[in-house]
Amino acid sequence: MTHALVLGAGVSGMAAARLARRLGYGVTIYDSRPTLEPLKEGFGAVTGEWDHLILRDADMVIASPGFPERSRPITDALEAGVPVVGEVEFAWPHVGCPFVAVTGTNGKTTVTEAASAMLRASGIDAPTAGNIGTPLADFAGAGHEVLVVEVSSFQLHLTETFHPMAAALTNVAEDHLDWHTSLHSYRQAKAKIFANQGPDDLLVYDADDPGASSLAETARSRRFPISGRRFVPEGGGVAEGAVRVMDVVIPVDTLPFDDPTHLFNIGCAAALARVAGASPEAIATAATRFHRPPHRRQPVGEWGGVLWVDDSKATNLHSALASIRSFDRVVLIAGGLAKGMDISPLAREPNVKMAIGIGEAGPQVVEAAGDRGRLAVTMEVAVEMAAMAAEPGDTVLLAPGCASFDQFAGYADRGDTFARLARERHAEVRS
Repeated sequence: MTHALVLGAGVSGMAAARLARRLGYGVTIYDSRPTLEPLKEGFGAVTGEWDHLILRDADMVIASPGFPERSRPITDALEAGVPVVGEVEFAWPHVGCPFVAVTGTNGKTTVTEAASAMLRASGIDAPTAGNIGTPLADFAGAGHEVLVVEVSSFQLHLTETFHPMAAALTNVAEDHLDWHTSLHSYRQAKAKIFANQGPDDLLVYDADDPGASSLAETARSRRFPISGRRFVPEGGGVAEGAVRVMDVVIPVDTLPFDDPTHLFNIGCAAALARVAGASPEAIATAATRFHRPPHRRQPVGEWGGVLWVDDSKATNLHSALASIRSFDRVVLIAGGLAKGMDISPLAREPNVKMAIGIGEAGPQVVEAAGDRGRLAVTMEVAVEMAAMAAEPGDTVLLAPGCASFDQFAGYADRGDTFARLARERHAEVRS
């Protein structure tokens, strides 16, 4: 009997363990944290500090995304000659239906959800899977017509045969260097989304993003560049007041947002959905009803001529810069856990009238801002500072450029806290 050692007892690891057991494997789960989840489902489990002897009976290792490429369990397994795969690589051959895949530094969740909505509007059973929520392993043999799979660089890193019929590379910029150790390694991981594609497969990417465009040049797929600012003759984009992709036409004035980022995301999703069988009419209809997921340039309120915007999902420099540049005059709240990145360029954007630093990277923001910088210990202090500084016509923007785990449970918790404090302050001023 093949014996699999699963690294991680979280959602991804448990899904991989269940699939391995269904395939007839013996399964042991390792997690450094004490947990009862494996035992509740009848799996053998090892917890505590890692010891290479845990590999003794393993014929293969299935790694969860939480284990960096240079973590000891993975390096010890490779040194011992034990094959290491990720949950996505292990699961995809058993899915049993066509699938499209989406990756990128930013925008992958939006594109994934939009493509799924477009397919479902066409009457096609097409749930989302992967990094967006439910692990791919839980969809093995489930009998869906199509899957729309979001894959992170962590998941792609440990793939070798992964082969989507159509793939999207939304953009590629510096991120997660604490996990990948270098930008080169990060880019190599992203490129694995199209590594096994051929001329009959589709690769959609942002024609205006240098990182995505340069990486796409190495693909053997049918390349399909899209722009949210212009029309690309060999692909698609914006022309004559509409997003135009293949035979799909979506009038811009029917969409809830018209910024270039949203127009690209909609065009990208439309290309994936069309290739997967959605009709042009259903795609256009779904696009008009589609709203960004929460915490992505989400208006919180407008009081006294000042717009408050929650973009807590802007967890890296690339996404935060795009957010800042969407507004004319910004009071910026930025900082958090920088993941090895330099986020100081945020504070130097010319339309930032004040940069308020929070979290571990807060001092970096303040130093870069010079006289325009202010350091806040808590989000409550940051909101108060922003309210005092903002004038009619300004936008108070939470675009941290960093992860949230130094102060919050996640980016959603950070965004919710910002929105709650902004509304509470407005209510106090009015009372």
